[in-house]
Amino acid sequence: DAQLVESGGDLVQPGGSLRLSCATSGLTFTRYSIGWFRQAPGKEREGVSCISGSDGSTIYADSVKGRFTISSDNAKNTVYLQMNRLKPEDTAVYYCSRTVVEDNLWYALDTWGQGTLVTVSS
Repeated sequence: DAQLVESGGDLVQPGGSLRLSCATSGLTFTRYSIGWFRQAPGKEREGVSCISGSDGSTIYADSVKGRFTISSDNAKNTVYLQMNRLKPEDTAVYYCSRTVVEDNLWYALDTWGQGTLVTVSS
């Protein structure tokens, strides 16, 4: 069975940076796109960024473009989300999943894990 485990969340001040990791196992990494989602308190979960395992193409939500960078290490079957210039509104639990994005709709293919909490606050 496929497993995806998120890590790297922390408390950070506005303007700071964090790198999240999504370690995968039990799946053929290059066959899927892996995406990051987030859910802020009282809000619906939303897609943040996605990377294709086959060609490395990327997608970003408008709210994070220019601040977040998604990358992957195929040898380690791990996807990273580098988050810079963090804002309080980035505070959320971040999740990763195999992902399909069609017509700007984000679909997660895996059961949600525990996620990793990012808190942006002074």
